[in-house]
Amino acid sequence: MQLKSSYSFEGITVIYGDALDLMDEVIPDSTVNLIFADPPYNIGKRFGDFHDKWDSDEAYALWSERWLDVCIRKLAPDGTLYVMTSTQAMPYLDLYLRSRLTILSRIVWTYDSSGVQAKRYFGSLYEPILHAVKNIDKYTFNSDTIAVEARTGAIRQLIDYRKPIPALYNSRKVPGNVWPFHRVRYRMDEYENHPSQKPEALLERIILASSNRDDLVVDPFSGTFTTGAVAKRLGRRFVGIEREKEYVKIGLRRLGVRKELDGEPLTAPQKNYVRKSGRVAMGDLFGDLK
Repeated sequence: MQLKSSYSFEGITVIYGDALDLMDEVIPDSTVNLIFADPPYNIGKRFGDFHDKWDSDEAYALWSERWLDVCIRKLAPDGTLYVMTSTQAMPYLDLYLRSRLTILSRIVWTYDSSGVQAKRYFGSLYEPILHAVKNIDKYTFNSDTIAVEARTGAIRQLIDYRKPIPALYNSRKVPGNVWPFHRVRYRMDEYENHPSQKPEALLERIILASSNRDDLVVDPFSGTFTTGAVAKRLGRRFVGIEREKEYVKIGLRRLGVRKELDGEPLTAPQKNYVRKSGRVAMGDLFGDLK
């Protein structure tokens, strides 16, 4: 797939096409401060006209190695890469990246379940994220911007007697590597019509921690363009690439790049529940609760 279209506005660029074909064409090497890559997971989902299923785990791993190599080339000398994939596939990507970058953290994004996960095995309630840098001696990590409440210091009010002058434990700390963020649900303000949308809170932590204002953030598999929406709000420059036209429309609208495309107004999805088969939908019972 070659470049279909490119749209830019005030430091934000939305590109319609395939990342593997286009990243070398549109992004110079060694220029990107932060890459967030959330590719298809090889678990059989449908993304528009694309079926997320390779012939084998090995075929998926080889495809992943190709785009990972491109991402590594694009990273600035002090750049950072975050990578997501399925729990099944992450070992392939982890092993491949170890000899090419320094993996600082293996993060678990954990979330609640909306129903029965499995009946004959333990269902998955998390997705893995790799946090890797190009140069272990120089990279961005803004710990103050992502500090969270420390239960020991803020709630239990324990005193650290190891200090020369005993004092309360700190009430703020850098988050650990288990991140409990809710998945994006229907009727949430940020909801878009996509099977694996990532929450803004997740991307906000990543972008605040690993980039600065005016830095360049790239998402080669943009989907609903959550990365771009958060990057724009936080004053970063952004390039997002997406191969499905319906998702490109989401990005153009969500990032304020275009209000229409080919004469079609770009509007947000309706989030109202409807009645089906005479039954009352949950939204009718609970109003605007989310």
